Amino acid sequence: MSISETAAAAKAASIRLAAVGADQKNAALAEIAAVLSAAAHQIIAANKQDLATAEKDNLAVPLLKRLKFDKEKLSAVCAGIESLIKLSDPVGQVISATELDAGLELYKVSCPIGVIGVVFESRPDALVQISTLCLKSGNAVLLKGGSEAVNTNRALAEVIAEASEKAGIPQGWIQLLETRQDVAEMLSQDHHIDLIIPRGSNEFVRYIMDNTNIPVLGHADGICHVYIDAEADPNMAVNIAVDSKCQYVAVCNAAETLLVANKIAQEFLPKVKAALDEKNVELRGCERSAAIINVKPATEEDWSTEYLDYILSIKVVAGLDEAIDHINRYGSGHTDAIVTANKDAAERFMSLVDSGNVFHNCSTRFSDGFRYGLGAEVGISTNKIHARGPVGLEGLVIYKYKLRGTGQTIADYSGPDAREFTHRELGRGRD
Repeated sequence: MSISETAAAAKAASIRLAAVGADQKNAALAEIAAVLSAAAHQIIAANKQDLATAEKDNLAVPLLKRLKFDKEKLSAVCAGIESLIKLSDPVGQVISATELDAGLELYKVSCPIGVIGVVFESRPDALVQISTLCLKSGNAVLLKGGSEAVNTNRALAEVIAEASEKAGIPQGWIQLLETRQDVAEMLSQDHHIDLIIPRGSNEFVRYIMDNTNIPVLGHADGICHVYIDAEADPNMAVNIAVDSKCQYVAVCNAAETLLVANKIAQEFLPKVKAALDEKNVELRGCERSAAIINVKPATEEDWSTEYLDYILSIKVVAGLDEAIDHINRYGSGHTDAIVTANKDAAERFMSLVDSGNVFHNCSTRFSDGFRYGLGAEVGISTNKIHARGPVGLEGLVIYKYKLRGTGQTIADYSGPDAREFTHRELGRGRD
């Protein structure tokens, strides 16, 4: 089947899927979780094939960690599906209701976007998260994962398609793309695809935007910062900095740059270096940090690099305003945190840092749809339209206006004897 035919099949499925009720979608999700668990052996065997090939191709260690899909990750995605089932159906929510006149009522109601194309990294668990989020929100999905995970992705997509169709979900709602040429052809399917979500580098996201007429929800680099303010508790600051960098380095919400206020640098830097040395983190620092601790010299490029590895750049700044300026200049608008006991400084930081996620006294690793209670995520958006930050269920629906009348015509509201609109707000609920 050609990509055009694949996209057309997804479009047809999306129209029928939009009308599927919450109970049936939840039943399908439960079936998917059950079949994934039952098919664990074949899925893990497929992943071992991918890992063996990746190791022969000398894939970087952080990327191998992303690629691995073992029993632990399978259990985690199944738990994610169970939590997704418990969430309210995002479709059919009445966002606002207005009486235009007696017997003429306007409802703004949430509805699925339609067909979503997602290009994501070599992380098989992402395929499960993305597809189940799309199902719960009533969207069809075209999925293109990293080529390193081709066997794992096939196994997962087949299980999800079969399990969901068994539960009555329209055939064709989930489609798997496998080649770069498939992606190139997908970009031309603006008659069938309603939104594309690319997960990857800024250059990759820009390429997608420049080569399609389909709206793009960009998931760009995760150049995340932790700023240690002059009034930070040093021990708390060390814990947050280490967790933000090291808890899982190969993800977009891991910290890549540590900013330290000059007033606390002499006390804090030796402590954080000792903790990071235990994790074998390579430190690249500015001249002021190099005067306090042993670091490799940082270059201009380091401030705008997403390492996804055990590497951290460090810069000593004069204070809060310089930290904010640095983040807004070099950051990717993803996630940035401040550690401070000064609530006013924290509020200023969170107001002026232009990122989708801004934190006070906690790790950047909390920037995640599952941890936010959104039912995992299809990605983290650095856009400023439709959805921003972790894109979960609410980011996968749009709305339509439904006007219910009792025979009114616009002529009734025109001319010298025109009726007047009441524009009275009504209650919310479900459509």
